[in-house]
Amino acid sequence: MQDLGILLEGRNLERLLYGLWVTLRISFASIAASIICGIIFGVIMTLRNRVLQAVCRIYLELVRVLPQLVLLFLAYFGLTRAFNINLSGETSAVLVFVVWGTAEMGDLVRSALISIPRHQYDSGYALGLSKADVYMSIILPQTVRRLIPLAINLATRMIKTTSLVVLIGVVEMLKVGQQIIEANRYTAPRAALWIYGAIFALYFLACFPMSLIAGRLERRWT
Repeated sequence: MQDLGILLEGRNLERLLYGLWVTLRISFASIAASIICGIIFGVIMTLRNRVLQAVCRIYLELVRVLPQLVLLFLAYFGLTRAFNINLSGETSAVLVFVVWGTAEMGDLVRSALISIPRHQYDSGYALGLSKADVYMSIILPQTVRRLIPLAINLATRMIKTTSLVVLIGVVEMLKVGQQIIEANRYTAPRAALWIYGAIFALYFLACFPMSLIAGRLERRWT
């Protein structure tokens, strides 16, 4: 139990909380951009244009096939050397998660849009509504109801996946934990259990409320 005190020693807890802030900062920036780009991408995927559909499908499959870690290495090590640009680890992480999140969010938007029965469109047109009115008054409200729980689940996945950014040098929560463990490896050799336990608890506190919201919305709207 003596090793538990490592959490409260010095600024260790404060450093972990700052690491959590870095994690959430990367996550929320990526989520916000992914939602905007994903909505546009999802609408494009529903257009009846074979060239656009082919391009979108290739992009979607490439992002799904490549692990996020490979994309991080490509962005942080590959782009910087190939094009002689200076990208920080945090910027590279946001870029990669937006690329990934846009693909995933776009597919969710596409699925939600095509799940609306065709007679919903026809009924709106029969009432004399314009195409814009049909989308704004009939299609989009139903799409949003189907999309929000799925989007929240995607957001929690993105928060958890940010733990990979430690491998490109971003000092987020997991990296801070490793630094604390390394600094106390002789005086508190079993501190890893408590440090990683605290990291688990912080990830849980960040993601669990979102999971509850997603589950509640899904039960309410189904």
